[in-house]
Amino acid sequence: MNLNDNDFELFAVPATFSQDTAALDARWKALQREAHPDRFATQGAAAQRLAAQWSTRINEAYHRLKAPIRRAAYLCELHGAPVNAENNTAMPSDFLMQQMEWREALDEADGPKAAAALREQVDAGRARALSSLDWLIDEKGDYPAAAQQVRALMFIERFAEDIEAKSDQWGQ
Repeated sequence: MNLNDNDFELFAVPATFSQDTAALDARWKALQREAHPDRFATQGAAAQRLAAQWSTRINEAYHRLKAPIRRAAYLCELHGAPVNAENNTAMPSDFLMQQMEWREALDEADGPKAAAALREQVDAGRARALSSLDWLIDEKGDYPAAAQQVRALMFIERFAEDIEAKSDQWGQ
């Protein structure tokens, strides 16, 4: 293992958006067994510290590769198109209109049925955005457009959390 490897190299998987999650899980377990600090218990404190650092590095890479939004953002960054969600909130007008419509629908929602219907719309939007990321990254290699799509997906995820919070108010 090399600390300078990117996450995909570390996990020996292709640097693509589409990933086999079972393969990621299996590779994570194998890497954790290899780097677990207990394996270095007889080799002294320095070896144990290094093993703990490796274990942390492996866990961070695994969580980044396993989560589609984080994986897409990481791929964009690796290809010179960082998401910069905290500084860049520009979105296409049709996406902003959809967000406004969803927001209004959530504000007007009067019960669990309305929230469930809105949740279905948002889930469909999430699925379309994820499919778009697969196409933009793996098929087109258009990382700037993918970065914009990641930002859109972040908005969608936050809105889905708002729906859940409102549903919690109704005891759903």
